Amino acid sequence: MSLSNEQKSFFFVLAVMAIIAVVSVRIYFSLRTDPVADNLQNDQVIKVLFVVHDEDKNVLSSDVFLYYPNTGKGALFDIVGNIGAIYKKSLGRVDRIDAVYKEKGVAVYKEEVEALTDLTIPFAIEIAAENFGHLADLMGGLRVFIPSPVDAAVPGGSRWLLPSGAVTLDGDKVQTYLSYKLEDEEDSEQESRRQGAFIAFLSLLHENRHKIADKKNFSYYQRFMTANVEDKWMYEIFRLICNIDTDTLTLQTVIGSSRVVDGKVLLFPYQNGQLIKDVIKQKIRMLVNENTDAGKRVYVVEVLNGTSKQGLARNASFLLQNAGYNIQQVGNASKTDYAHTVIINHIGDDLAAEALGDFINCYNVIGDDEDSAVAEDVDFTLILGDDWDGRYVRGGFGKNDSDVFAGQTDVSVPDAGSGDMRGQE
Repeated sequence: MSLSNEQKSFFFVLAVMAIIAVVSVRIYFSLRTDPVADNLQNDQVIKVLFVVHDEDKNVLSSDVFLYYPNTGKGALFDIVGNIGAIYKKSLGRVDRIDAVYKEKGVAVYKEEVEALTDLTIPFAIEIAAENFGHLADLMGGLRVFIPSPVDAAVPGGSRWLLPSGAVTLDGDKVQTYLSYKLEDEEDSEQESRRQGAFIAFLSLLHENRHKIADKKNFSYYQRFMTANVEDKWMYEIFRLICNIDTDTLTLQTVIGSSRVVDGKVLLFPYQNGQLIKDVIKQKIRMLVNENTDAGKRVYVVEVLNGTSKQGLARNASFLLQNAGYNIQQVGNASKTDYAHTVIINHIGDDLAAEALGDFINCYNVIGDDEDSAVAEDVDFTLILGDDWDGRYVRGGFGKNDSDVFAGQTDVSVPDAGSGDMRGQE
């Protein structure tokens, strides 16, 4: 049976349309980009927001995880649930940040966390508490330290029961560990415990990295998590982050002042949130620094007040502690007329000294004086001068400013542990 010209034309057009459709599909898939690769190409540091929640969508643990694959170094920022702000776009009121997650979901919550941290966070992963327990079981149990046995009543008639010591928790006990709250326990203690559970989770990822790197195995883990990216990109994220060196993982949290608003105790970050932004910027710089031990150790700083102003050294020590430094001593310098703030580098690590200087806008860095008597474990001595405004060095002299110490040649420090605490520190 021969086809008419009209029929031939119809089938011809149909064939052309089929070819166009096939080519379009191929072009679509060929143009699709790998978000993980794009992140590494444009930023180098992988940023993931992890949220562990209960069955009612209450946030149990929320952390911004930063990871630099080239060095295996990472940092974890705990987003405490009661961080307060005027959440105009998301809630239209002053409230806790975890209320954004409960009411608006992870996408809107991620936007608020990005505003808080001044980061673009491409990836968000949610884990229900029950599934967090299942993941722990898959990886051999969650290892934590419980200082005292837990035996407390749960509203409804059951009990929270946990042993003390260094223990390995199975899935059910993991849920108890995340949810229990003792009568005399501070909110900060519960926050710290939950972050500890997430750190233990990262350690399990590292220990099971060879299993997780197998795509067939990863499907068993993947079903217990929800991500804002496709499954194959989620695999790529975990394939990378499970290589983290958990021994050098640095931990940070948001600090601020607590105030009661509408019956709720809210934590308002210091300096309108600028401090945590600065801390994160510095931490990222340390993560990507491959030419120093920065990020692999905690540097010890001695903070001295070189002025007659009250409280400078003590307040500066709180600032540096929040940035991840270990404060060995807070005291007074040998004199009170320092015009300029100075950093004394006792260990000869110029890059680490520069990182400290960048954080406080101080580039007056000098080498160690062999005659200075400081504790052996002190890496840097920070002497605060009249240019210290409580957060930064005013003016922030440039790194090549050779006149910074004009008229200021004596930078001696008191003997370590001298007890020279004249009240202005």
